[in-house]
Amino acid sequence: MGGFFGVAARQACRTDLFYGVDYNSHLGTRRAGMATFDAAEGRFCRSIHSLESTYFRTKFEKELDKFKGNQGIGVISDTDPQPIVINSHLGKYAIVTVAKICNIEALERELLDSGVHFGELSSGSTNQTELVALLINRGKTFKEGIENVFAKIEGSCSMLILTEKSIIAARDKLGRTPIIIGHKEGAYAAATESTTFPNLDFEPVRDLGPGEIVEFDADSITQLRAPGNEMQICSFLWVYYGFPTSCYEGKNVEEMRFDSGFKMGQTDDTEVDCACGIPDSGVGMALGYAAGKGVPYHRCISKYTPTWPRSFTPSDQSMRNLVARMKLVPNRAMLKGKRALFCDDSIVRGTQLNDNVKGLFADGAREVHMRIACPPLIYGCRYIGFTSSKSDMELLTRRIIGELEGDPNKNLDKYATTGTPEYCAMVEKIRERFGLTSLKFNPIETLVESIGLPKCKICTHCFDGSSHF
Repeated sequence: MGGFFGVAARQACRTDLFYGVDYNSHLGTRRAGMATFDAAEGRFCRSIHSLESTYFRTKFEKELDKFKGNQGIGVISDTDPQPIVINSHLGKYAIVTVAKICNIEALERELLDSGVHFGELSSGSTNQTELVALLINRGKTFKEGIENVFAKIEGSCSMLILTEKSIIAARDKLGRTPIIIGHKEGAYAAATESTTFPNLDFEPVRDLGPGEIVEFDADSITQLRAPGNEMQICSFLWVYYGFPTSCYEGKNVEEMRFDSGFKMGQTDDTEVDCACGIPDSGVGMALGYAAGKGVPYHRCISKYTPTWPRSFTPSDQSMRNLVARMKLVPNRAMLKGKRALFCDDSIVRGTQLNDNVKGLFADGAREVHMRIACPPLIYGCRYIGFTSSKSDMELLTRRIIGELEGDPNKNLDKYATTGTPEYCAMVEKIRERFGLTSLKFNPIETLVESIGLPKCKICTHCFDGSSHF
């Protein structure tokens, strides 16, 4: 996915910018970048680094002094090198995006055919942030250019633009990814995560609405485009991506996870001795499950945080599998002889689950029950790249459906509907494959109820195939 932070202040912004971007590190694993504008010297300062073998702070801390100026933007990216610095008829500006553009090849051809050329390549392909900038440049104003992006792309795109006088924040047309505005004396900020605000002394002002565009400096904020009525915010922000202290659309991430677990615990008749969360995103659900079920919460698994923060994920699949296993340490004293129930955010490919279950039994668990915070993932993500696989066949569910039906694309609507014979057969097959004592997924109704927004305003495509460009 990715996350960004931008700040405009009366004083030097480098410290707020540095920590504000760092607080988005759980949202991306590939690259990070920052840019500031120094009005005294009339120039932009930009730096981009790879994060695939280290952390954000180690790359940027030593060069902070060069980021002069009172306004800046930064990004943690799972896609292209950014920020991009552009010189155009709109003026000089830097831009960062959180985006997944599904029709990038068609847009690239359209621009090339019209005589527009690209200067940035990422792994041999068009840098999608530059493509967004080139679409913006076709407008007479920034507002018109951003609206051109909204009209042209399929997928999603939120962005921050750093000009020589201000910062422009634009939330995705359907609000698939969030932008929250913060304020403190002498400064405004915009961020993907509201978690960035408390320790930097910002107070959240409000979420931007879907398709809303605002411009702000240190002292004021102006709306350039009113929000639209339709919204499709990603449900996985609460299930997986979001940091526990963040809020989107007024709903706190940890509160949502607790509520979803509580509801499942109240209705689950399975007899267990304790509940445990798979760190990190399964912990809130497990605490809720324990409270709803009336069983103790035990830390039967802990994550070794000194060297394996969630944001550190190698690009190689075999290394990802190894890291997934090595960073979680079982507590044999808490497991021995227990009927233990574990809560996790989701099952994507199933690699980590396979290793975890074998280890839990080997470490003394008498029974291993698994509860998943969301429904089964039947469809790959088309909008923010949560299931960033090359094919839907990388999803465990689709491989199971292929085994049951002889065709991985057959009867998907039935497999996506909780309680159907097809759904039950798929879940049982997954349970058998991993040797679980029992396996249950939260139904989509519980997910939506726990988020607290109408279903029509939440993207649930990966569960039920609902599509909305």
